[in-house]
Amino acid sequence: MPDPRFYAVAGPFTLAEIAQVVEAELTAGADPERRVSDVAPLSHATPEHLSFLVNSKYIEAFAACSAGACIAPAKLADRAPAEVAVLTSENPYKSFALAAQLFYPVPVPEPGMHPAAVIHPTADLGPECRVEAGAVIDAGVRIGARCLIGANVTIGPAVEIGDDTRVGAGTSLSHCLIGARVSIFPGVRIGQEGFGFAIDRGGHVKIPQLGRVLIEDDVEIGANTTIDRGSGPDTVIAQGCRIDNLVQIAHNVRVGKGSVIAAQSAVAGSARVGEFVQIAGQVGVADHRTVGDGVRLAGQTGVTRDIEPGGTYGGTPAVPIRQWHRQSAQLARLARGKAAPE
Repeated sequence: MPDPRFYAVAGPFTLAEIAQVVEAELTAGADPERRVSDVAPLSHATPEHLSFLVNSKYIEAFAACSAGACIAPAKLADRAPAEVAVLTSENPYKSFALAAQLFYPVPVPEPGMHPAAVIHPTADLGPECRVEAGAVIDAGVRIGARCLIGANVTIGPAVEIGDDTRVGAGTSLSHCLIGARVSIFPGVRIGQEGFGFAIDRGGHVKIPQLGRVLIEDDVEIGANTTIDRGSGPDTVIAQGCRIDNLVQIAHNVRVGKGSVIAAQSAVAGSARVGEFVQIAGQVGVADHRTVGDGVRLAGQTGVTRDIEPGGTYGGTPAVPIRQWHRQSAQLARLARGKAAPE
């Protein structure tokens, strides 16, 4: 349950107000003027709470819950207790996410410049920005309206940041153009030099990294993730991407619109990730490989060749997921056979 020391709830709201926001419909007999004051899981919900059901394995908890209202698929609505108002949704998880945002909106930072921040006189900051202690904003930086620049952030020369973007504490930004409504979590490194050099026995020769990082609108970048600038072409993270903590994006990579990359994954130089790709944890994509639109990669997959659009893959080297499961099962049978007494 949310700790009120850290989270401020915005409720109560009527069921009619909630239904409109979360793209759901009240079932017959539900009072649209009934109010709920918070959200909670089925196991903890009281008559003051809105809860949700996504997975049918929790149907018994749903049938016994004490929530005031619950978001659920239409096909399961009749399993709710009589006193629970049901909001039916085609995508209950999305609807609950919208409800949680309604009750717990992202706090609006109080505008102001901390006296311990260092801001170059040529930097241009839009209205209602907040810059916290220890931040350093270099020459020619342009920051849009209502941005939050966290403590000890460093922003290099000529960086541009769009409206309503949040930059977490301890982040460093250089050689990058960042869009609007981007969320950058603490400790992120964007725009540092890529891993580029010519190997030579007499001493490796560094290749100058002369590109940029382009982060489009509505991107989220998790804590301690690193995104290298291009070596010549730009590194590009397209609109709406979600990148988890501890991800490495190398120089010249292009990640397509709406793609999701989970923690500890790495995309090597000049690779291409298509639109709405889902990359699970600890996946590696080799340099110059292409992952087509809509592909899903299971955890710890190794991509060593191009992958056509669509489909789910696993293993190293990556193969279609069913083939990977068959290979794993066959390997397990072989191992049992070797271990069995003769």
